[in-house]
Amino acid sequence: MEKKKVVVGMSGGVDSSVAAYLLKEQGYDVIGVTMQIWQDEEPLKEEENGGCCGLSAVDDARRVAEQLDIPYYVMNFKREFKEKVMDYFVAEYCAGRTPNPCSACNRYVKWEALLKRSLDIGADYIATGHYARIEKLPDGRYSLKRAATDTKDQTYALYNLTQEQLAHTLMPVGDYEKTQIRAIAEKIGLRVANKPDSQEICFVPDNDYAGFIERSMGQKLPEGNFVSPEGEILGRHKGIIHYTVGQRKGLNLALGYPAFVLAIRPQTNEVVIGDGTQVFTQCVYADRLNWMSRETIEDGMRATGKIRYNHKGAPCRLYIRESNRLECVFDEPQRAVTPGQALVLYDGDYVLGGGTIIGTGM
Repeated sequence: MEKKKVVVGMSGGVDSSVAAYLLKEQGYDVIGVTMQIWQDEEPLKEEENGGCCGLSAVDDARRVAEQLDIPYYVMNFKREFKEKVMDYFVAEYCAGRTPNPCSACNRYVKWEALLKRSLDIGADYIATGHYARIEKLPDGRYSLKRAATDTKDQTYALYNLTQEQLAHTLMPVGDYEKTQIRAIAEKIGLRVANKPDSQEICFVPDNDYAGFIERSMGQKLPEGNFVSPEGEILGRHKGIIHYTVGQRKGLNLALGYPAFVLAIRPQTNEVVIGDGTQVFTQCVYADRLNWMSRETIEDGMRATGKIRYNHKGAPCRLYIRESNRLECVFDEPQRAVTPGQALVLYDGDYVLGGGTIIGTGM
């Protein structure tokens, strides 16, 4: 029987490297691919930026592929990455929202673009080093299932994958703990066995989001007013792109109480400030919905909702409103619900679906 062919997205890190090894051991015909997404043409600049995009990533991935004796290629996805991730990132911040670039990259670049190109060259699957599991449910739908280790689970950033994408995806490291993955890499002598994980957003390696946005736009965004929820002017801000809901540090406001960002109003160029009690909300609205383990939900369905990557998740009820918007009512108020972030819903260990947070209530 002919081996199934799988294209493994190799970032030069330990997780994707071991994913390629595991799939080869399982009998797949494995091809390693690194996605070239960094926009700079200067080699020194690319090397400096490193992460999952720079030349160091390509160098590490190529050496791993040689060790595993698998074919290896670099594919150019610069255009897709700029349009779907970088431009989206800038536009969201300028609209007063806090974007989720990893989810956008996963959905539109790592899956949509890479999967199409892989299927075009005769592959059956693509694979990544994400800590998540894919399961085909009894009704034939595919769903993500939490990884074996909760501390590394990455299902939150993958909630918007389609049924077609899940059907053609393998995630072999989801059944392992990180320590086990590093142990496998050491056992087979991979040079990346102890390579540290990338922490920052790959195209903003210095974490200066505002600087990146202003360089991308070729202009500095105007200052504006900090205001109370009632509209009282409390001070001046540096530009809305410097702030996110729930932020406390860097406000430089002396109000006699701990101040937090409650909301950002791009129409009036205002940042709304309040105290710690006002940063909690119980009702969250989301659009751009993607249902995964179910095709539809019933009004009042119970679920567990996560409002950011490192949120533990909390019990809630779900309702579909007009224009296919989701209303999610948490049992208890949640802190710093942020427009632009993903609301991801779980039915036990399975991803029920999710959407983009557009506002709050109650």
